[in-house]
Amino acid sequence: MTDKTLFEPYDLGPIRLANRIVMAPLTRNRAGTGLMPGEYAATYYGQRASAGLIITEATQISADAQGYQDTPGLYTQQQIEGWRKVTDAVHARGGRIFVQLWHVGRISHVDLRPGGTAPVAPSAIRAAAKTFVNNGFHDVSEPRALALDEIPGIVEDFRRAAANAMAVGFDGVEVHGANGYLLEQFIKDGANTRTDAYGGSIENRARLLLEVTAAVAKETGAERTGVRLSPVSSAGAISCSDPQPQYDYIAEQLSALGVVYLHVVEGATGGPRDSAPFDFDSLRSRFKNTYLANNGYDLELANARLSEGKADLFAFGRPFISNPDLVERLETGAPLNALDPATLYGGGAKGYIDYPALANSNA
Repeated sequence: MTDKTLFEPYDLGPIRLANRIVMAPLTRNRAGTGLMPGEYAATYYGQRASAGLIITEATQISADAQGYQDTPGLYTQQQIEGWRKVTDAVHARGGRIFVQLWHVGRISHVDLRPGGTAPVAPSAIRAAAKTFVNNGFHDVSEPRALALDEIPGIVEDFRRAAANAMAVGFDGVEVHGANGYLLEQFIKDGANTRTDAYGGSIENRARLLLEVTAAVAKETGAERTGVRLSPVSSAGAISCSDPQPQYDYIAEQLSALGVVYLHVVEGATGGPRDSAPFDFDSLRSRFKNTYLANNGYDLELANARLSEGKADLFAFGRPFISNPDLVERLETGAPLNALDPATLYGGGAKGYIDYPALANSNA
């Protein structure tokens, strides 16, 4: 047992965080022209700068990586300039911010793809999933398997996006290896039936994640690189026959790379924490740096897990959408604003930057 609190500062590698509360990555589908951060993005993130760390919405590493309508990228000059406004806004209020980089793989639709081409994946297995495109939810398209000689290009796209992130002032980068997207599609054998160096064994299926992470860490520094994993989540209609040994191995390898944190979705993404048998403490014991716990955390659960030494940082998701000053509300016991589900995805200022802070409300 420890006497640590969620509201004390925490040293994430070389970065001093004001507290142990992290704003989880939250897709909002509000990117502007050219898939740059939208008109109100700097205000939105700046309002939430009291979080110990903000992790941005998932951000495309290339045009090839997009899977949802109106999600931002970090590969064109216009996008780079848009993100600079965001980092400036957060830093002006004393906050810290990492960008989450993703490639969606098979969770995409031809209408979002360059030239209307098929999405790419480790294997040509279509997910029983939907994506948000053409202002509605539609079945994802049939993917094609990546050729072996295309894979280095994926690694390079992650590296280049990481370089762009550091150039615009992000404090670090999170590699999105979770929630049924490309890197997890390689990890989990329900989506990966390859027989080459990227398929079959536990080591081979982890290869792309580890290559991407190493490339990003070389660009940003391992002390400014985090990785998100979701060992038992079925998001994106994905499955794994051997999650415990698979993810124990990944945790050990990421620890050896020296990345600063492991961001773990404990259970089903946005669903039950006990959705499938898995020993998350095993990952904690195998990873030497910061363990960031995610999924269904509230103040009581986070405090309990912290006191038990089970995690170092705790991610809060939707509560940050409707409570820009969530840290203050949790610390003082103030009531939380209710979330408006109708404004979660897409739209403008409503449901994005207009939720009141305590200083501007009667809460």
